[in-house]
Amino acid sequence: MRHLLEPTNLSVKEIDQIMERALDIIAHREKYAEACKGKKLATLFFEPSTRTRLSFTAAMMELGGNVLGFSDANSSSVSKGETIADTIRVISCFADIVAMRHPKEGAPWIAKNYSGVPVINAGDGGHNHPTQTLTDMLTIKRELGHFDHLTIGLCGDLKYGRTVHSLIKAMSRYEGTRYVLISPKELQLPSYMTEEMKRDGIPFKEVGSIEEAMPELDVLYMTRVQQERFADKAEYERLKLAFILDEAKMKYGKKDMIVLHPLPRVGEITEGVDNDPRAAYFRQVENGKFVRMSLILTLLDWRDQKDNIIDPEEIQMEGATCKNPHCITTKEAVRQRFYVDEKGVKRCMYCDNEV
Repeated sequence: MRHLLEPTNLSVKEIDQIMERALDIIAHREKYAEACKGKKLATLFFEPSTRTRLSFTAAMMELGGNVLGFSDANSSSVSKGETIADTIRVISCFADIVAMRHPKEGAPWIAKNYSGVPVINAGDGGHNHPTQTLTDMLTIKRELGHFDHLTIGLCGDLKYGRTVHSLIKAMSRYEGTRYVLISPKELQLPSYMTEEMKRDGIPFKEVGSIEEAMPELDVLYMTRVQQERFADKAEYERLKLAFILDEAKMKYGKKDMIVLHPLPRVGEITEGVDNDPRAAYFRQVENGKFVRMSLILTLLDWRDQKDNIIDPEEIQMEGATCKNPHCITTKEAVRQRFYVDEKGVKRCMYCDNEV
């Protein structure tokens, strides 16, 4: 059956279909009020979440379905040592579809291999967050009307920001997409991603301040610059103001530019920006509910379709281990698996980090 682990599991045509269905839901909500009557969504959240978990819950309830699950790993059998494989086998007996968030990268990849129902990745570490990407894309569609020929500024934590990584993967498939990467050097986009962008001919540039980027942007995607990522607190204090969006910086932007943020914000967008009509981040939250309604319906429609997630060809690396501390292999006793990418770099099958 079909699952959604990362944005590229969906073709451009399929993303467009999910967008169109979401727009139809917005226009005709009464038509979908019982679309999932008798169906159950399991929300398996192994780390805390407010917006994503409640968005999935609201989406299923508005479709007339029911929700079960947990919001904290400590309240599940995982606290007793149960594996993801066993957890998903059990939950598959109770639910028709699963939304799963996990702090370790690659966890949903394990889940889909053992699940008897569709699995939606609701965020795995700093790896992927595909439903946030669909949320971002529906917001862009509603605000700007199209996906082609956009210049997108990505600001803040680009190294660990899974929402940023997923958005780049999805939007790069549309014609004319350009990126402006705005971050301190400590939090720049991972080199494996910039190398992929160069290889695929996706135009981007890296800059050191919001003001420098603003005049050319159609979309400014803000994320939090995280103090905990800096070894030197003084360096953080010196840099952080360059990555705070305020009313003064908004004056540099186009009149039809939009500002997005996956939330929560912790000071990187001042409250004065909220009243600017270009601030779309709270409208973005509601769009998340609509696009998840569309996704749930679509995956349930596709239950009888063959899984189209093509795993890379596995290679043997005796004695090798993934050194990424956020990889699922550091949490569970799963077999180490590796592949070679197009550049000949050996990577972990679970988290895509270089070995």
